[in-house]
Amino acid sequence: MIKSMKVALVATTMAVAASSAMAKVNLTYHTAGAGTTVGLTASALVGYASERGIADIQLKDGQTGTNYILALAEGQIDIASGPFVLPFLLSRGVGPYAKVGKEKGAEIGGNIQLLYPYTLSIFSLYAYDVKGVKGWDDLKGRKVMNGPPRGAATGNSKALIQLFGGAKAKEDYESVTLSWNQIAPAIVDGTADAAVIPVMFPGPRVTQASAAGAMTMYSMPKDKFESGPAQKLLNKPGSVAYSAPIADIRAGLGGGWTVQSEDDTFRGMSVTGGDMVNKSMDEEVAYQLTKAHIENLDSHKQIAPFMETLNFGVLDTKVAGLCGPNPVKFHRGAVRAWEEAGYEVADCAKP
Repeated sequence: MIKSMKVALVATTMAVAASSAMAKVNLTYHTAGAGTTVGLTASALVGYASERGIADIQLKDGQTGTNYILALAEGQIDIASGPFVLPFLLSRGVGPYAKVGKEKGAEIGGNIQLLYPYTLSIFSLYAYDVKGVKGWDDLKGRKVMNGPPRGAATGNSKALIQLFGGAKAKEDYESVTLSWNQIAPAIVDGTADAAVIPVMFPGPRVTQASAAGAMTMYSMPKDKFESGPAQKLLNKPGSVAYSAPIADIRAGLGGGWTVQSEDDTFRGMSVTGGDMVNKSMDEEVAYQLTKAHIENLDSHKQIAPFMETLNFGVLDTKVAGLCGPNPVKFHRGAVRAWEEAGYEVADCAKP
């Protein structure tokens, strides 16, 4: 009995010591808008880490993804949440990272590793009914909200409009770009006639907008959606072609919304990504952060109505957008946490 008590005391002492040591870790975390999938997940991780004594995390939300993904790769911050397309572009030194260059981009792009994946949102087109927008092919001559001034979301928005609506930014329509925190009010006050940005069913931006009047959300046209060029765009690194029963979308959005499609299926583009860290993060810290996320999955999905539909806890490479041209692989600490929890991590997603 005494021996057992001594063993228990030693174990408890070691656990307390470990907890105290972990609590001394200070981490910086950048993410996009508050109330979004990434914003809510970031806030939740801050809470999990604090409750478990893993780390004190300083969170800055409302940031631009292109900027903080570069900062993550350079080791200026410790954690970032965002789409996989940004590390992909960075690793090639193209797009918003053209000034970084291909050589440096390839060098630092591999510094970004994953704790856990999820679907960030689904790109779609929506507008107030009073604006008279008839669909994707009716955006010429209008003011269209594309997203923030810089970032992958705006590039995706413009590419989708050009493919599905045949309209080019600046040439055929006026592109409206604002920070994430300004986008919802701008849609409400009529700064833009329509929006092609990431949404959830329901999400904070669409809920705020629909409170001011009846709105319609438009599915991507089936024929173009199934075409080779569209499938290539929709399934590029950081995104996956998305389809769901239109009844589910209508139920998620609720009253005040019309969902338009030529059949009983809603089509869009899901944005895949996750919470990523610099590969230099201590393995134990990465393990504990990932473990905390895994052990809170059930409650995490209840944070907001749309969270349960966003594939938290799903490691299927086709759903999560892992492997293939996506350069982001799991951190070794995250692999340990997922496998200990009974999940299968694809070899192609391991570091």
